[in-house]
Amino acid sequence: MCWVVTIGFFFIASWGSKMIVDSLNQKIYLEKRGLRLFGGFLILVIFWLFCSMPTNTHTFFYRNIISDKVAGDIATTEGYLLQIRDNVAPEKEIQARQTELENKVKLKLGELKTEIENEANPGNGPKAKEILREFAEIFGVAKIEPLSIKGTSIQERQKIYDTYRTRMLIMMDSKKDVIKNELTPKNNEHCKQARIKYKNLEQVREYIANGTIDLNSAEGIMIVCEKLNDGYATIRNYQQFVNFKNEAEKDHYTAPNAVTDVKRATSVFDVWEDYLNGKYDGHGFFFWIVISILVDVAAFIFFDIAFKKRED
Repeated sequence: MCWVVTIGFFFIASWGSKMIVDSLNQKIYLEKRGLRLFGGFLILVIFWLFCSMPTNTHTFFYRNIISDKVAGDIATTEGYLLQIRDNVAPEKEIQARQTELENKVKLKLGELKTEIENEANPGNGPKAKEILREFAEIFGVAKIEPLSIKGTSIQERQKIYDTYRTRMLIMMDSKKDVIKNELTPKNNEHCKQARIKYKNLEQVREYIANGTIDLNSAEGIMIVCEKLNDGYATIRNYQQFVNFKNEAEKDHYTAPNAVTDVKRATSVFDVWEDYLNGKYDGHGFFFWIVISILVDVAAFIFFDIAFKKRED
């Protein structure tokens, strides 16, 4: 159907070019020559410059880039689906929170050791008890009971520190378990959905590789877009489990009516918009504009010749 419309636009544009040629031909009698010239120019601009040429350019360009576009869209989508399937984001968050906890505990243990060994106020003094209150905040407990040992001797001070250190490390391990339980998803439905969508895209890649899916056919692209849409929907639904490359990509995948890169590549208007916005720099788009113009000019010439023969 698209080709029928394109050919129709071209024939109308060709008729406009014939009107221009005839109006400029002083060897033939023609009524309302100026009006025909204006009308032919208007038809040519509307149906060639705004319809036929952009469509032809898109067709040439599409065939040149669609394989890479499909491969890239599938690869990126599969990457995010793998993150959901393998719980990558929760695991990273758990690791980051646990590392942060370890660093805080290590820092406070250093402060505690310095305070206990402080000759000016050695042992289990007020400052040491203040540090214990800070430990309680870190671990999310109401209070950490201080030891009753005063710590007047070097041996007692070492014993106080070793006892506190052992207790803090035990509490740290317990807090790590709490962090893991809080951040670990309570069910694996997201993993199941991501696994299914990932396998579907893997199958699409195999079908493209063995020729079962033809990317230059409407049916083939429809299948690709359908499976990519499913993948995008899963990523949008479980976006909390995804570490996106950047904010732009997050917006792209999580938009309410997200359009896949492949689907966008099938649209004449979207491709031209992306070209004008610089998204296809280095892809040879201008080359295909030139080719499209040359092809159309040649067709206009043949069309005009055919009409002249018919009139003769």
